[in-house]
Amino acid sequence: MEPEPDSDSEEVTEEVCLESELQDGEMMEVEVGHHNVLLVRSGGQYSAIGNQCTHYGAPLSKDRRPGGVPRPGLPALPQGRSGKQQSLRVNKQTVSETEEEGEANGRRDPGVIHTVLLIGGGSASLVCAETLRQENYSGRIVMVTRDDLLPYDKTTLSKVMNMQSSSILLRQMEFFQWHDIEVWLRKEAKSLDTESKTVTFTDGSWQRYDQLLISTGCRAKELNCRGADLQNVHMLQTPEDAQKIHYSCLGKDTVIVGTSFIGMEVASYMTGKASSVTVIGSNEMPYQKTLGPEIGRLTMQMLATQKVKFYMNDSVSQVRGESGKVKEVVLKSGAVLPADVLIVGIGVVPNSEFLLGSLVELDSKSFVPVDKYMKTNIPDVFCAGDMACFPLTMARNQMVNIGHWQMAQAQGRIAALSMQNRQTELSSVPFYWTVLLGNTIRYAGYGDGHTEMVLKGKLEDMKFLAFYIKEDSVVAVAGLNFDPAISQVAEILASGKVITKAMAESDDLSWLKLP
Repeated sequence: MEPEPDSDSEEVTEEVCLESELQDGEMMEVEVGHHNVLLVRSGGQYSAIGNQCTHYGAPLSKDRRPGGVPRPGLPALPQGRSGKQQSLRVNKQTVSETEEEGEANGRRDPGVIHTVLLIGGGSASLVCAETLRQENYSGRIVMVTRDDLLPYDKTTLSKVMNMQSSSILLRQMEFFQWHDIEVWLRKEAKSLDTESKTVTFTDGSWQRYDQLLISTGCRAKELNCRGADLQNVHMLQTPEDAQKIHYSCLGKDTVIVGTSFIGMEVASYMTGKASSVTVIGSNEMPYQKTLGPEIGRLTMQMLATQKVKFYMNDSVSQVRGESGKVKEVVLKSGAVLPADVLIVGIGVVPNSEFLLGSLVELDSKSFVPVDKYMKTNIPDVFCAGDMACFPLTMARNQMVNIGHWQMAQAQGRIAALSMQNRQTELSSVPFYWTVLLGNTIRYAGYGDGHTEMVLKGKLEDMKFLAFYIKEDSVVAVAGLNFDPAISQVAEILASGKVITKAMAESDDLSWLKLP
């Protein structure tokens, strides 16, 4: 350990390991200045991040996968400085504040009148605010959300439905107070005037901004048929919705419309709780457009073992009620399903109505187009999260909308850097997961339009790796019990390297560098 020239020095440098102890692509938990730090070696370079997954709180050092760095749920520590002697120099104050409060380490300077306004209280807005403070932005940050909760983990809602709202908060109020991030709850944007740089809210109040992030996300699409407004017709959008669905389904005949991630996860959760669970899908198989029919068939078989019934290639034509409550669900095929509860998970609609009449451009589906810096067509107006339509690097800059947790975080960070004139392009590879009956299927890439799938392992063995092929190249991968292959492929795709169809078909997968 190098002696510190001054006990009050803001930085501390320590030798943390021998070069032989950390191979390329590996990570190691080390102690620097009495703080736990995760040392990562990637591409011959060393970097340091906080050793805690801010999504689920697990130590990142447990993720000892070769070939890449961990994927923390929210931004980790600013990259540390280290040399070939494997010494690590970090800012003591930064590490300390990160351990106690999260990732942001700046505060507001009352003398700075510049204001960043964040409309929306999801992960994109949260990461944007945190990144601004990381980058020592000292102006005012105002986060406005129509929710009555601080930013929370929405991915949990369909997986663990009977949870306390406080248990899924991403940050406690003390965090926002410490870093001078104002959070206005139960407040909804009504209109935007980009010429006066003013947002007006539904309660009649208004707020001026210097820079604006639009991140109001999407809402669940409603069922359009007779009886859709009956009691016990639910859509899953908030923790309150999740709890209502949980209790209303206990011991009841439950019908779920939709076989994508929300619908299938709710069906999985309800097994053993509801009296019966029936799922209605518009395609031949669940996840047909994303994971493909083969994996879709497997997931259907998994749930069928728990007595979940499926009506595929069908849709709801009418919901019949009795005393104002759901009694039966009538399908276009003519089937009539008994139902005490009907849960609707048939897609989303962007919350962009308040932008109508403004100069901010919307596409044909009412999403907001942005460039790789999350900039809209209006200066100082940015958009991130589920309602952003952006150029995806790995898809040859095709404009896409991807409503995933990881992508929203990446976009929030890029937006913050752009606000600080640190032009950093969005280059993230989509990465998400779904949990069915305790089995986690992970997915990375963008497989839209894939023409074939190469399968490693066996679906019936519940251990497989599926490569999605388009134009003789791998564009996406999905897997079950094949970790850390999905993260490895994501890292390769993010680097811009091509994984050929031949590589996917080969019996030699050494290029994946699996342990």
